[in-house]
Amino acid sequence: MPPRNHPPDASNLVLAAQEDYRSNPSTDMAPGHADSTSGSDSTILEPPRENEYANEAGRYDEPHRSAGFLDPRMKKIRRQVIFEWARMLLILSLFIVAVLSLYWAVLFHVNQNMKALIVHVVDFDGQVAPYDYVTPLVGPAVTAVAQRMVNSPTQSTLGFTIVSPQEYGYDPIAVRQAVYDWHAWAAIIINPNATALLEQAVVNGNSSYDPTGAIQFILQTARQQTTFSNYIVPQMQILAREFAAQFGPTWSQSVMSNTSIARDVLARAPAAVNPGVTPLSIDLRPFGPAAATPSVTIGLIYLIIVAFFSFAFFLPIHMKFAIPAGHPPLHFWQLILWRIGSTMATYFFVSLMYSLVSLAFQIPFWPPPGSPTEPAFNATAYGRGSFPVYWMVNFVGMVALGFACENAAMVVGQPWTAAWLIFWVITNVSTSFYSIDLAPGFFRWGYAWPLHHIVQASQQILFDLHSEIGLNFGVLFSWAAVDLALFPLACYFSRWRMERGKRQEQKAAESYTVFDASADDKQKHVPKEKGVLPPVRKRGFMRGV
Repeated sequence: MPPRNHPPDASNLVLAAQEDYRSNPSTDMAPGHADSTSGSDSTILEPPRENEYANEAGRYDEPHRSAGFLDPRMKKIRRQVIFEWARMLLILSLFIVAVLSLYWAVLFHVNQNMKALIVHVVDFDGQVAPYDYVTPLVGPAVTAVAQRMVNSPTQSTLGFTIVSPQEYGYDPIAVRQAVYDWHAWAAIIINPNATALLEQAVVNGNSSYDPTGAIQFILQTARQQTTFSNYIVPQMQILAREFAAQFGPTWSQSVMSNTSIARDVLARAPAAVNPGVTPLSIDLRPFGPAAATPSVTIGLIYLIIVAFFSFAFFLPIHMKFAIPAGHPPLHFWQLILWRIGSTMATYFFVSLMYSLVSLAFQIPFWPPPGSPTEPAFNATAYGRGSFPVYWMVNFVGMVALGFACENAAMVVGQPWTAAWLIFWVITNVSTSFYSIDLAPGFFRWGYAWPLHHIVQASQQILFDLHSEIGLNFGVLFSWAAVDLALFPLACYFSRWRMERGKRQEQKAAESYTVFDASADDKQKHVPKEKGVLPPVRKRGFMRGV
């Protein structure tokens, strides 16, 4: 046999051995090795190296390996990631400045707008029979102090307004009614007999004289507890101190210098000599109990949050109707109706649970209404019917707040729904928990925001305040109607955007998938040219109604 100058071609044997191994793999040998007992003609395959895998042709390819951040191959993606990161950082920075500024700005002009908190100063002293014969001393002193505080160029004061007693029919009770009806934030009443009783007490030595019967400060702290505690009450206390500093020494000196009054008579009426007059604060509707604070302030933030997150909780459940899984997809318009009905039912029961929390912590929902001109602690607007009304306020409020969140979530999509929630919470809180009268004029739109009316209605129910419940429900129902009108449009827009994204994903593929109704809605692959968008699946607006 002549010698062979070249090795024989064994490629066919290698491929045959690989094919034989794939069809009859050995359980006790490593992949790629032939049985050593099968003879010397068997071909021994090279074992695969670490981090390698066999492709369909039987050849080993090396998979992707990680690379360093500064690797030249990372240049393009590194530049893209840094650019997108910087762009998103800029957007978030601008969003934080723009939206959070709304919260800071609502209190930015408080000192300049203090005069918007109107306080009526009504001087009845010596102007009502049978005390009209007396030359008034107390009334003019009070009005002089109030006017001096208003005219002070260095002091931010309330809007003290001198009102003629004629506007109230010379009736001090009518002033209390005006405060209850929100015609003024507070009032200062100088009683008709203020000077007369003071002088009679000094002359007659009246030991039972009460210096608090001359001046009344009429308040209503439950109307907005923070505004009263931070601004109105401190300013009234300043006025009381300035009045005492001016009137007290002058009156004591005039009494002591009057030689016609015996000293033993003065000794029997020390309160008439000093201080003489002390203002009495009358709070028509005190704020309380303390457990009511979350019900009309911070607790309502969670009403927005719960309404917002119900979208994320329930959307995967609703979408099971639209995804064929052994059943045909539900008509889209019927899916919209289902989502509206089920969401309304969700808000109905969730608002009940929210309302029951207030009841569980013994916020009194049962006391009867009180007199609008007399102090009433823990009075409610509707007695035992207050809780159902309170529940309905929270329910309609959740509909107004929640469907706005549903629409926004479907329109803006992820991750911008979180930004929407921040915007929605801040704009509602800033115009609800603080007096819009103290805010810059820009915030007048807050009177139309839903949470403002939820807070106002809740305060009216819990504290028996001046009722604007019709207006409150009207605004909330208007929000709900607009939200529900936009809801189908938001649903169709969300579906369009989702299908558009799916078409973009299938652009590079050689086929696209559809659900085949004739095959129990199983996916069917339809061929198309690579790089061409799949056709738009036209359904028609509200088809099937």
